[in-house]
Amino acid sequence: MFSKSNLLATLAGGATMFLLGYLIWGVATVDFFAEHSLVNAMKEVPNMGLIVVGNLVQAFALSTLYSKWARGHHSMGQGFQFGAWVGVFVGVGMGLIWYATSNWMDFTGHTVEAIIDIIYYGIAGAVIALVYQKTATKEG
Repeated sequence: MFSKSNLLATLAGGATMFLLGYLIWGVATVDFFAEHSLVNAMKEVPNMGLIVVGNLVQAFALSTLYSKWARGHHSMGQGFQFGAWVGVFVGVGMGLIWYATSNWMDFTGHTVEAIIDIIYYGIAGAVIALVYQKTATKEG
């Protein structure tokens, strides 16, 4: 669980998730989600330290699960596929539950969030897989 590959993949995945998350939700889609949010639940100044820690926890979980899922066969395509399934779990599964139980966003907002989550976690999975591929012990 605390192998060199897992820890490096965690760092690379966490950095990717932080930067990509900032670009997606902090820059590119701010106006879109403002239009589709039903309540303003955002803090005026987010706690960047906790965002970094949260991204590292997510990346560690993804990296650990990916290492078991991949069974030693690592490719960016497999990593993207793994991450995309996580995105389906979060974006579609959890998104539908949030839509059914809360007044956070309208259906269009949740739908777009689901699509973004699939791509976001897919990219994170691809980065994690690439690190595993580059740090895998060579047999032979």
